[in-house]
Amino acid sequence: MYAIELPVQIDENHQIHVQLPHKITAKTARIIVMYEKQETKPRPVYGSGKGLMKIADDFDAPLEELKEQM
Repeated sequence: MYAIELPVQIDENHQIHVQLPHKITAKTARIIVMYEKQETKPRPVYGSGKGLMKIADDFDAPLEELKEQM
């Protein structure tokens, strides 16, 4: 038994059309369909989190000075 992998598209009728290479002379074949489930996650809306975070006033302070304050 031999195997080949062919990229195919699934059409709107859920059909797959396969054209085998001409060098294949077999009269029967077995087809195994492997597919990837498409996720329907919504894309993030850029800028939607604007104003939800605040950076501390001493954000740029050297770490050594902050250690002494603790």
